[in-house]
Amino acid sequence: MKQGDMETTDEAFEALLRYMRDSRGFDFTGYKRTSLMRRVRHRMDHAGYDTFEQYLDVLQASSDEFSALFNTILINVTAFFRDPDAWEYIRTDVIPQMLAERGPDDPIRVWSAGCASGQEAYTLAILLTEALGPDAFRQRVKIYATDIDEEALTEARAASYDERAVESVPPDLLARYFEQLNGRYVFHKDLRRAVIFGRNDLVKDAPISRVDLLVCRNSLMYLNAETQRNVLGRLHFALAAQGTLFLGHAEMLLSHADQFTPLNLKHRVFVRRQAPTPVSTVTTPQHRCTTDMASFTGLPPYASWLFGPARSPR
Repeated sequence: MKQGDMETTDEAFEALLRYMRDSRGFDFTGYKRTSLMRRVRHRMDHAGYDTFEQYLDVLQASSDEFSALFNTILINVTAFFRDPDAWEYIRTDVIPQMLAERGPDDPIRVWSAGCASGQEAYTLAILLTEALGPDAFRQRVKIYATDIDEEALTEARAASYDERAVESVPPDLLARYFEQLNGRYVFHKDLRRAVIFGRNDLVKDAPISRVDLLVCRNSLMYLNAETQRNVLGRLHFALAAQGTLFLGHAEMLLSHADQFTPLNLKHRVFVRRQAPTPVSTVTTPQHRCTTDMASFTGLPPYASWLFGPARSPR
């Protein structure tokens, strides 16, 4: 492709991204261009379109095609106990230490950011129930599970999975935490009440606050360096003092030593640093979740307490 053609293609692609942001409210401008363009082209090839200009015209006219593109971009790859060794470290080291640092009745706040269809959030629920017991789990724990994809959130709220999806759940835990219904495995309803699902865009929406354990796996890797820096500032803001951040296997924080201290680099587990973060490195959240917070399952209309009192990043 000639230089002029490449520039035209880039401009047309940026116009498509601006349309998605300005007209549909989905901002992918902070995503890495190489992987993002590859996913858009994959959908275009499947649908039979050659140019970004042509495809933009189609998106403006067809909500079905927009939904198909959206799902292609987000590719929700998730699983129960994904990367088992890392989850074993969370079970044997992170959760016991977190509980030891708190009183027997203190609340525990957990955030699964980019939860997709819910497997990660329910993995957290299983491990915390194992550590606390069912009664204390119901009384003390709130797991806030967020994603940008409403269809994935609908699936997550249903908590119903096919046999293939639960293959990675150890048999004893599968028997304890799921019931079989119409050939599917449904997470126990009495424990499900502690898991609160809602829409949140990590790039632009305000973070949940005072979080003890924040799981954000395999989301940062798709963002460019500037957007990663801004999102990490929000995650730092979200964590309580000495809160723990659990990232994906392909994600590192080598340039963010002022915000996070490695707890276990192999498993990508970090602790929030108390040292002040320079204001210039953090984009202060300006938006709440784009849906009414009352849409979070189980929350009353006055549930602004979800984010906690306003405060500045430490």
